[in-house]
Amino acid sequence: MSSHDSASDDARFPWIGLLTLAGAIFVSVTSEFLPTGLLPDMAKELDVSLSTAGYLVTVFAGTVVVATTPLAAVTRNVSRKALVVIVLLVIALANLLAAIAPTYELLVGARILGGLAHGLFWAVVAAYSAHLVPAHQLGRAVAITSGGGSAAFVLGVPVGTALGHQLGWRAAFAIIAGIVVVLAIVVVRFLPAVNHQVPLRTGEIAIPVRRDRSLPGIIIVCIVILFMLTAHNTFYTYIAPWLVQAAGFSADSVAFLLFLFGGAGAVGLVIAGFATDRFPKRGFAIAVLALMAAVTVFALATANQAVATAAFVLWGVAFGGIPAMLQTRMLHTASFRLRDLAAALQTTAFNVGIGGGALLGGLILSHSGLGTLPAVTVALFAAGLLLSVGTDAARAARARRAS
Repeated sequence: MSSHDSASDDARFPWIGLLTLAGAIFVSVTSEFLPTGLLPDMAKELDVSLSTAGYLVTVFAGTVVVATTPLAAVTRNVSRKALVVIVLLVIALANLLAAIAPTYELLVGARILGGLAHGLFWAVVAAYSAHLVPAHQLGRAVAITSGGGSAAFVLGVPVGTALGHQLGWRAAFAIIAGIVVVLAIVVVRFLPAVNHQVPLRTGEIAIPVRRDRSLPGIIIVCIVILFMLTAHNTFYTYIAPWLVQAAGFSADSVAFLLFLFGGAGAVGLVIAGFATDRFPKRGFAIAVLALMAAVTVFALATANQAVATAAFVLWGVAFGGIPAMLQTRMLHTASFRLRDLAAALQTTAFNVGIGGGALLGGLILSHSGLGTLPAVTVALFAAGLLLSVGTDAARAARARRAS
């Protein structure tokens, strides 16, 4: 590609549309994880235990898992832009209902409504950037939209938590509802509409989904996502007790360490944005190997807080780009026809990994204690990497034989 071509590519790059998507992702992810920082306040006011309040996160993720693919199938003929706007308005409504819910049961209902909307939101948004850019710019586009999710962890959830502590948890939900409405208006104004339908050529017959050649590849990427997200969340969900009990950090320093981790993740995402389009397979393998090394050093360096902190930050950098790399790989793997289905399956896999990792970590914690978590995490990362490298090698060998 000549320098003139790359300059015109940059000029045509849909920055405003992608940044609008990133903003929508930012508010959606912030609203998903808002309860995590406010659980003690919510439990106290609603007169339920801390673990019962924690189920508000589980119920949300569970709803996403169960509902995303069926909702994506039912709405497959609806305009993508219209669907993003509708879903954002439902997310705003769910947050408003959460803010005014008089009982725990009604709050659970509000979270289920939010989970339905959030799952469909991701099923649409995960494929949207692929409609806005050519294939060779996918990595950069996905990194920009994924930046919204990173910003939610670095800024959205901590700021939401601070607001909740200052003004009450109900006010935090109400403020988020207002911000989501503003983002819906921004989407109406700035997000380009896309054509996601695949017209059949004359004489062409629509083949059933199960016969689409890209389906096995989609399923393999989903399994790799499952391994990666389960591995990460098995340990990371219980990182606060690990930092205090195993590594000896003060409870007051945990918030700062988590902020460092979130910032490191944002750096990893920027690196992934540059690397994914140039060397997708090698970049992913290097990131996972760095991740395994970081978790291992972090687990072994409990006596040295400086080394433990450095390893924790490296974990953040290495993991920060992995969701975007996997999303880009999914968009390259899926045929145009299956992009929306692939996005729905990917959303389901991510949420099963998040919920499943937390559950697995909890079971390990109650049976064999904190010390076992890092080993299980590294083993799951290794299994995901072996599956990814193995399928790439098999595909390359098949292509060589075919040629």
